[in-house]
Amino acid sequence: MRDILSDIEHWQSEGKSSALATVVQTWGSSPRKIGSTMALTLDGKIIGSVSGGCVENAVFEAGVEALETKRPRLLHFGVADETAWEVGLACGGSIDIFVNPLDSKFFQALSSMIKDETPITHITMIRSSDEMLGREMLISEKGVVIGSLGNEWHDAVLKIGREALLQGRARRAMLSESVEVFVDVILPPPTLVIVGGVHIAIALVSLAKLLGYQTILVDPRKAWGNVERFPHADQLIRAWPSEAFDQIKLTRSTAVAMLTHDPKLDDPALKIALSSPAFYVGALGSKSTHAKRIERLLNDGITEDQLSHLHAPIGLDIGAQSPEEIALAIMSEIVKAHRKQNQLSANREADVVSNL
Repeated sequence: MRDILSDIEHWQSEGKSSALATVVQTWGSSPRKIGSTMALTLDGKIIGSVSGGCVENAVFEAGVEALETKRPRLLHFGVADETAWEVGLACGGSIDIFVNPLDSKFFQALSSMIKDETPITHITMIRSSDEMLGREMLISEKGVVIGSLGNEWHDAVLKIGREALLQGRARRAMLSESVEVFVDVILPPPTLVIVGGVHIAIALVSLAKLLGYQTILVDPRKAWGNVERFPHADQLIRAWPSEAFDQIKLTRSTAVAMLTHDPKLDDPALKIALSSPAFYVGALGSKSTHAKRIERLLNDGITEDQLSHLHAPIGLDIGAQSPEEIALAIMSEIVKAHRKQNQLSANREADVVSNL
C-alpha cells in the first residue's frame, strides 16, 4: 500500500474515483504476498500489482465493474479454475483478491497513519450481506479506532485486529458462517540506524539499501558524518545520540548498529535503543570491550533483560576481515533477527488460532 499512496492521492486531487484490489490469501507459488495492492481508475490508470502481471487485466475489469456498480467483489484465481490459463495464472498457485471502491475520507485517514509510520491494522469486510460488504476499520497501535463494521461485530473485530497488530501478520477471520473479514497489518518500513560514520558504515549503508532498508546515519563528528562520505544514506544526522534519537522514531521495524568504539557515542545510543521496540540492537567491539560496556551500562541503570537483546560482538561469525565483509556479517545478523521476529509472530498467531 505504501508504494501507491501518492498516485491515489493524485487521482483524488483530480476528482477521479478509484478502486483498491488487495491480495487476501494465497496458496502455492503465488507471485505476490498477502496484503499486496493494486489501485485503478475508470479511465484505465493502474498502479501497483496483485499478481506480478498474471491476472491484472481480469482484476482491472472487476475493479471497473465495482466502481460502476459501487459493489465490492471477492475474486478467486487458481490452477483448478478453467479461467486460470485464460488470465495467465500459470505459476501453479492460487490467489483470492478483494476489490473495493475507495472511500475518500477513509483513505485520507489510512494515508495519514501510514505516513506517520504508525503500526496499524486495516480491517475489511470481504464476505457478508451486500449492505456490510466492503466496510472498513482502522486500529492503530496508539489505540485510535476509525470506522466500524457494525455494532454486532464491533467488539469481536476489535479483538481480532489488536491480536493481528501484536503478531504483525495479516490474516482472514470468520465471524460467522457467512461473515468474514480480512485483517491487513501495515507496519513501518524496515529501517537501519547506524551510529558512527566509520568505513564499515559506508558498506553497511549500501548493503542495507540493496535489501530494502531505509538508512539513517548518526555521527556528530564533521569528518565522519558528512554527505561526501554518505551520499547514499536516506538521512544524515550530525548530532550526539541523545539529540539525534529525538529525531528518529524507533519501532519494531527498526534495527540499530553502533560502530564507533567510543563510549561517549555508543553508550547513550545503546541506552535509548535497548529501551525501545527495535527488533535488533548491535554494537561493534571485541569481547573484552563488550565486557567493559556491559559493566558501564549495568551501572547506568540498564537491566539484565534489556542487555540480553544486545548483539555483541556485532554480526554473524563468518570470519569477516575487510570492512565490506564485516558489513555483510552485520547485515546477515540483522536479516536473521528480522526473520526470527516474523517467525515468532507466526507461532503466536498459530497459538491464538488453535485456542479459538
